[in-house]
Amino acid sequence: MAKKVKVSEMMEQLHMEVLAGEGGLKRPITTGDLYRPGLEMAGYFNYHPKERIQMLGKTEITFIEMLTTGVRRNRVEQLCAPEETPCIIVTRGLDVPLELLEEATKRDLPVLRTQLSTTIFASRLTGFLENKLAPSTTIHGVLVDVYGVGMLITGSSGIGKSETALELVKRGHRLIADDAVEIRQNGDKVLTGNAPELIRHLLEIRGVGIINVMTLFGAGAIRNVKKISVVVKLENWQQEKQYDRLGLDEELTRIIDTDLPLVTIPVRPGRNLAVIVEVAAMNYRLKRMGYNAALQFTNKLTESLNEDFEDFD
Repeated sequence: MAKKVKVSEMMEQLHMEVLAGEGGLKRPITTGDLYRPGLEMAGYFNYHPKERIQMLGKTEITFIEMLTTGVRRNRVEQLCAPEETPCIIVTRGLDVPLELLEEATKRDLPVLRTQLSTTIFASRLTGFLENKLAPSTTIHGVLVDVYGVGMLITGSSGIGKSETALELVKRGHRLIADDAVEIRQNGDKVLTGNAPELIRHLLEIRGVGIINVMTLFGAGAIRNVKKISVVVKLENWQQEKQYDRLGLDEELTRIIDTDLPLVTIPVRPGRNLAVIVEVAAMNYRLKRMGYNAALQFTNKLTESLNEDFEDFD
């Protein structure tokens, strides 16, 4: 189901004033794209994106004022007619033509005004809408910041996710979320994770209970939001399963519409999971810098075998 945000919520968040159409403040905004109806004011409505927020800046308002009264009213009627239009926003604190206010009031179409310039306001509004309308999901797991890399630790209940996160925090890394991770995907298919408000900064340790990481370890042990770079899956050691020992074949997992590197770590007594997660984070950083230890080892092995084969000949 597509996400929506009400015009009233946007208006309150961005501190705009209502000039007309207060009855339509519950209209839904379904897209983060904005539109400046310059061509429409000139009379061309063939491909008018009526589902977008309509923004009127100095150029549009000045052009409207140049039109004759009859033409101006006709253009304004066509602009306000679609029921899908969420609202009209006027920037720079400009005066709004009387015809637009009358038509908007008649159709309960909100006309809002901001004192900000068009460019600055458009940037803020786009950021707000991207955050509100971004695809999202909630995953059972733990999100930690290890050496600047967002590591999403997943696995079955009781496998040791929270205990691993606690050890990582003790080693100087930072907790973002435990148990439930809210994930959003922005337009560039970048995933960011945060904790629900109710359990923010909290960590559940079986046998001990719920602890507040910020209270115990300080403000440097937590952060609120982090980009997710790697998924670490903890699973019980399976004797018959062949685990990757070189790391040549990078496994991927999909969250929403984004593929992320997946590291599967078998859990058995005696393994220090926190250290392994640290190494996985450092190895990810090295790969991003262009160094792949597994690939380098394979190349050296191939060269060595070729040299031995030539000596044999």
